[in-house]
Amino acid sequence: MLDARYVADHLDEVIQRLKNRSSTWESQLADLGDLASQRRQLIGTTEALAARRNAANQEMSKLAKGGDREAFALRRDELKALSAELKSEETKLSAILKTFEERLMSIPNLPHADAPVGSSEEQNRVVREWGKKPSFDFEPKAHYDLVPGLLDFERASKLSGSRFSVLWAQASRLERSLITYMLNVHTEQNGYTEVAVPYLVRSAPLEGTGQLPKFEQDLFQTKRHEDDEEPLYLIPTGEVPITNLHADEIFEPGSLPRSYCGFTPCFRSEAGSYGKDVRGLFRQHQFDKVELVCFAEAEKSEEAFQKLTADAESILQQLGLHYRVVELCTGDLGFSATKTYDLEVWLPSQGRYREISSCSLFGDFQARRAKIRYRPAVKQKPQLVHTINGSGLAVGRTLIAILEQYQEADGSVSLPAALRPLMGCDEIAGQKF
Repeated sequence: MLDARYVADHLDEVIQRLKNRSSTWESQLADLGDLASQRRQLIGTTEALAARRNAANQEMSKLAKGGDREAFALRRDELKALSAELKSEETKLSAILKTFEERLMSIPNLPHADAPVGSSEEQNRVVREWGKKPSFDFEPKAHYDLVPGLLDFERASKLSGSRFSVLWAQASRLERSLITYMLNVHTEQNGYTEVAVPYLVRSAPLEGTGQLPKFEQDLFQTKRHEDDEEPLYLIPTGEVPITNLHADEIFEPGSLPRSYCGFTPCFRSEAGSYGKDVRGLFRQHQFDKVELVCFAEAEKSEEAFQKLTADAESILQQLGLHYRVVELCTGDLGFSATKTYDLEVWLPSQGRYREISSCSLFGDFQARRAKIRYRPAVKQKPQLVHTINGSGLAVGRTLIAILEQYQEADGSVSLPAALRPLMGCDEIAGQKF
């Protein structure tokens, strides 16, 4: 969430920066000017009344000691009237602050000053490429046409409906090997602490990272009993529980940066995406991901963001997968992000790059919602941390990339050397079940 005071005091600047996300934000924020003006006026009024009440209290104390009962009674009546007026104005201010905060909950983060200005993914900026595109002396197949029998969508549909999958035998082992490999690299080479978290969360963690209230239609909600006061949600990303591990906490001096990694399944309804990537593993209601989350001091968050992105890239490099890094333009940024690099892996069957990880810097946007702070030094006032997160990597999409970039003419797939010890074989082939 944006800083209410900053928005109120710099409304024109905020609107202009949000217009770089979408031109519609100017009209959507039209009422904020009136709210900001009322907020400012009521803060001034309540502060002035509070000062007058405090002065009257002090004067009453002096009158009580002086014995002038008539003057004391008169001042007491004035104090009662002042207190009643202050209470009335504080009630008005509380209502305005609540309305203002509710509006801010639906307003996205401000784009970073370095983010390229643009309205769609066509204006995204390629930062770098790694490796070479694989070449084939045959027509490359899509992942769902390779290793026949190992990717089973028909039986998954029987179990759960569309956009689910069953992985058999070597495909299942490949997914498990990828999870293990990613966690090993991040903990042993990149300095992350591994954590296992719940897959069901309350609404507060989703509000903390920005999924609620704006994206409720994308979530799966559960209720154990009809009389449950609060539902639980299946997590759409490991970012939600891992980031909120430190909600309402203060990091002690010298304890940052703090970096965590964790494996979770993720659940998304993919509302509004029907007709896109309907075949195969690419856009499913349930998928696996290894998540990277970092908490950093404000002045060191850019450095931490660059490191986290490089850590996610290290998996692709060690697996020998050709990819590129793209910086998202202002119109393509996610709701909570101020700056984002997408790692896009090459898919030969499509002849194009597709996202396999999104690494984002959020500034203090999430920390303000989740109340995550740090103390710069002993006895100093706590400040909001900056949060960073990214996929390290999306497991299913990494599996797709391996199948397609390492495919053979007969439909079998050679395995990256890094995975062979975990897999116990050099290649995988189709098998009927």
